[in-house]
Amino acid sequence: MSNMAEKQGVWFVYDGDCPMCNTAANAFRIKQQYGSLHLVNARETKNDPLIEEINRRKLDLDEGMVIYCQDRFYHGKDALKFMARYGDTNGVLNYFNKIMFWTSAQAKLFYPWLRGTRNLLLRLRKINKIDNLNKKNEPIFKSIFGEAWDGLPPVIKKHYANRPYTDDLVTVEGTLDVFCAGPIKALWRLFVLMKNIPPFSEKNVPVTVNFRSDKDTQRFHFHRAFHFKDRKPYDFRSYMIQIKDNEVMEVTGMGMGWRAYYGWKNGKVVMKHSGYSLKFMGYYIPMPLHLLIGEGYAEEIPVDDDTFDMCMHLTHPKWGKIYEYKGRFKVTKET
Repeated sequence: MSNMAEKQGVWFVYDGDCPMCNTAANAFRIKQQYGSLHLVNARETKNDPLIEEINRRKLDLDEGMVIYCQDRFYHGKDALKFMARYGDTNGVLNYFNKIMFWTSAQAKLFYPWLRGTRNLLLRLRKINKIDNLNKKNEPIFKSIFGEAWDGLPPVIKKHYANRPYTDDLVTVEGTLDVFCAGPIKALWRLFVLMKNIPPFSEKNVPVTVNFRSDKDTQRFHFHRAFHFKDRKPYDFRSYMIQIKDNEVMEVTGMGMGWRAYYGWKNGKVVMKHSGYSLKFMGYYIPMPLHLLIGEGYAEEIPVDDDTFDMCMHLTHPKWGKIYEYKGRFKVTKET
């Protein structure tokens, strides 16, 4: 770490446009044995060796503050735990930190709520992300596919071209054969109310899907419009978020979501079931929905530079395949 030897004491890197972060940074006091405290506003400081090292370590300042002390970096919940452990006890904020973030379990429990509140405040104030890792220059799914990304076929890269913190839009159009049976039919009113998967059966259903980014998050939004015969267009909206590495969660109505592992295997994109969860205030609460609607699986197979086949189905351990849609799509718009 070049030029880092001069960074003695504690260095607190925070978002200067966030009122919560500002309050925390200016109220924080450290114990005397750790030397002086240095505050670094990440929105105003770009070329400092400390910021360069934070970027090199892929520490996202939009996901949490960073504390540097004695050649160690503490990010997000670990930074708050550092504040609780090594902060001076004087002051309401320091006392609050000790109560809320003293242990790893406490930090893991309370940090998502704190981060969610911070992100909400920034959105309400229409403040852009710091984006210290320049994520808006790379597709959302590049880190999800990992090393396989560079070798993906053109149509798959077009499909997943959306970048975070932008208004990117990719549109695909095609037809699907939709099959619905068992519990899905029994719960069709609930699925319609939640704008979840369409609980109908029909062949050759025209479908348009818009994949959108948004300027406030790293979410990958789906807007599917199914045009069934003798029915009004059926909208199915959801968004996908990266949990960790190649695990993602597609969140639908009321925060319910399907978790899956993404991968490129045997010439196709494969989405393998890893469970269901309820997303609430930054927490992912496991839900045993496989007992009701089975486990999900999906795949996408490139046909040519603009066209791909896809299939998604739910398989119940007792009743077998209870839901499926499959068909072919063509990329028709990229903006």
